[in-house]
Amino acid sequence: MSTQPQSPQERDRHTRAAFLARLGSAALAVAATGTCAAQTTQPTPSPHRWKGQPASKVKRWDIITIGNLSRNQYWGEGNATAVRPVLCTCTLIRGEGFSLLVDPSVADATQMAHELDRRTGLKPKDITHTFITHEHADHWPGLVNFPDATWLAAKQVADALNATGKLPKKVDPADAGKKLFDAIDVIPTSHHALRFDCEDLSIVAAGDALATHDFFRDRRGFYNSVNFDQAAQSMDKLAALADILIPGHDNYFLLI
Repeated sequence: MSTQPQSPQERDRHTRAAFLARLGSAALAVAATGTCAAQTTQPTPSPHRWKGQPASKVKRWDIITIGNLSRNQYWGEGNATAVRPVLCTCTLIRGEGFSLLVDPSVADATQMAHELDRRTGLKPKDITHTFITHEHADHWPGLVNFPDATWLAAKQVADALNATGKLPKKVDPADAGKKLFDAIDVIPTSHHALRFDCEDLSIVAAGDALATHDFFRDRRGFYNSVNFDQAAQSMDKLAALADILIPGHDNYFLLI
C-alpha cells in the first residue's frame, strides 16, 4: 500500500525538540488541572526553558547501576541499623576521546564487568577515565577493576583516597570549577558533582549531594550528613543547573 510522503510539519513533530516542548506543556497542564494533558484540547504553552546547550562533546550517558541506601526513612526504616547492603549509582559518560565512569560501584571484577557489558556493551578496558565524587567507601569499591583508566577526583578527595594505602596507583586531582575534556564541569558542593550537556539537556551526576529523589523533594540530607543546612543548599545549587539529576543512591529523574 502506498503512502504519501510526510510534510515538513509532520517530520518536525517527531524531533527531540518537539517532544521536549510537548512534555513541558503536558506537565504544566497536569499541575494546573490535576488531569492528564491528553484530555485537554488546548494545552497551555510551556514557559519552561531547558538548561542544556546543543553543542556538546558528550555524546551519550548511561546508568550502569541504580544505587540504594542501607536504610531509608522514606520506606519506614530507622537510621540506627543497616537493613541491606549499600550500593551507589554508577554512571558512564561518553564523548570525543573519553569514556568516564563515575563512582564505580561493584567490588567484584566479574560482576562489575557484567554490569558494564549489560548496560553498554563495553568492557573494562574501554573505560579511559573514572571519577570519584567523594571518599565514602561505597563510591569506589570497583575502582581497582579499571587499572588501565586514569583515576580522577577533586583534589581533597584524591588526597583522601591516596592516603588510604588501599589503591595500587594514585588518584589524580581534578580541579573544581574547571571542565574535564572541555565538556564536563566539576561542581563543588557538599560532595563533588559533575555537570554536562547532552542532547540539549543539562545533566548533573550529584553523588551523595542528594541521596534519592525522596530526599531531594524534602531537601533533606541523609541521616549521616555533617551539615543539614549545607546539604539543602547543595541540592538547590544543583537543581538550578540541571534538567536531569542523578542521585547518589537512586535512579535519575527529570526536573520540570
